[in-house]
Amino acid sequence: MKKILKIVLCLALSVSICIPAFAQTSEGILNGAGAGVGAGHGSPSLGEGEGSLDSGSQPGAGNSVTGAVAVVPDGTKTYSATDTIKSGVFAGPIDLSGMTGENAETAVKQYVSNLSKANVNLKVGNDNSVTVTAGELGLTWNNEEIVNEAMGLGKSGNIIKRFKDISDLKRTNKVFPIETTIDDNVVKKILQEKCSVFDSPAEDSTLTRENGAFNVVGGQNGTKLNVDSSAELIENYFANGFSGSDVQLDMVVETDYPRGDAETLSKVKDVLGTFTTKFTSSGKDRVTNVSNGCSLVNGRTVYPGEQISVLSCITPFTEENGYALAGSYLNGVVVESFGGGICQVSTTLYQAVLRAELQVDERHNHSMVVNYVDHSGDAAIAESSGKDFKFTNNSEYPIYIEGYTSPEKTITFTIYGVETRPEGRTLEFESVDLEETEPVGEKVVADSSQPAGYAKGQSAHVGYKSQLWKIVKENGQEKEKVQVNSSTYKAVPATLTMGTATSNPVTASAISSAIATQSIDYCKAVAASVKMDGGAMALAQQQAQAAVAAAPADVEVAAENTAQEQPQVVNTDAQQ
Repeated sequence: MKKILKIVLCLALSVSICIPAFAQTSEGILNGAGAGVGAGHGSPSLGEGEGSLDSGSQPGAGNSVTGAVAVVPDGTKTYSATDTIKSGVFAGPIDLSGMTGENAETAVKQYVSNLSKANVNLKVGNDNSVTVTAGELGLTWNNEEIVNEAMGLGKSGNIIKRFKDISDLKRTNKVFPIETTIDDNVVKKILQEKCSVFDSPAEDSTLTRENGAFNVVGGQNGTKLNVDSSAELIENYFANGFSGSDVQLDMVVETDYPRGDAETLSKVKDVLGTFTTKFTSSGKDRVTNVSNGCSLVNGRTVYPGEQISVLSCITPFTEENGYALAGSYLNGVVVESFGGGICQVSTTLYQAVLRAELQVDERHNHSMVVNYVDHSGDAAIAESSGKDFKFTNNSEYPIYIEGYTSPEKTITFTIYGVETRPEGRTLEFESVDLEETEPVGEKVVADSSQPAGYAKGQSAHVGYKSQLWKIVKENGQEKEKVQVNSSTYKAVPATLTMGTATSNPVTASAISSAIATQSIDYCKAVAASVKMDGGAMALAQQQAQAAVAAAPADVEVAAENTAQEQPQVVNTDAQQ
């Protein structure tokens, strides 16, 4: 036991002597003053400057130091102006040996800036491509911390670790990879705006109906850019050692398959809802508009979940698109516009949609009541104000919309689909007026787009507040009553629109004075006078009446007698 104890004590004594001696020798080497250790002994000669293993610059007051870089409280990095990177240290292909931290950072940034000039060809399918630069993709340097790590190499850790790091550098260079990244949002924006334009949408299978029979028209495959997958592909390329060379990358293009097939579409044969309205009193131009609008909606196959915007189907309201000038409502007045009467198309379709029990997404009533459906049964369209009728096929199967007009001036819409509602289930719709407002007085409005002498009347419209209700019956028994909508219609007095376009001051004065009276009969008479003599007689009568009103009582009687002797041209013409 005593012998073992002596051995242990000897070993401990040897260690206590050897370790300080080794440390002293190593310290001498690290400081460049190790006796007998030099280039001839296979160890690096480490003198002042490049080879010394100092601990780097000391931080100033209030600063923190990470490796060889100081970070002041505002986050700004500051490098020592004298501290340099050891030999054999690289950032990618850049030799950082002897550089200060600031110089190294500048060198890498310049390198990445040069990388940004590389062309990246984004190939979309077989025939299309878009070329952008790496910089346009938002290329940036992603691991700036490597400068700090390079600065600290051979200067951090205990003395043995520092000695080892420098020895390793003498044998093998230390290469820090330069990591770059691109901006995901920028990449996706470029893909969407410049590459997705090459998409070739699939053509869905559709239905046609001829002579009472349906035909299936087969669809066609298309192609579509997968933006997310393509963006990921680009990002992965730049994340895996981008060298700065021009490159072509194949984007991810997928097959866009059409909706529908012959088996599914062949099931579409049941009438889900149908409705007819009449326009027997309409003139030729309004008939043209109703027929044209109906044809633009007719023949549409609508898949489950798909929304139809009637305004999108039938616009623009132009002569080139088949429309004529006809009456339409504008601020409570009937005016001539292209597409006048189109609301009868949307209204008739609305009634068919209600009976098919499809999902109504948007519907507006007219400003005044219409005469071709009950109150609250209309669906107004107005391109200027964005009024639209929208509905969604919320059934499990495609639907087909058939619309047509007849020589008897009727318009019919029928919605075909697959009937899934129980047999014996029927619908009724009830219009209920809650309030009624009678129009007050009469109204005359000026129209500078019409010539002097033009006068067109509009009958009074009673105002209403109304509701539309759906009544569900099963085998004749009422099971449910649901409010469909509520509508408010303005009360509008009888209105006369009077043309004012003239260069004759006498005529202009006569018309202006007439409009000021807001008397429809008088304005009609003045319009007739304008057609006959330019309004001179009407103006003379107005002036005479004004004079009578301003004269003394005895003069008024004489003026009145004089006025009675004048020929009543205006009144005679109004009656004609």
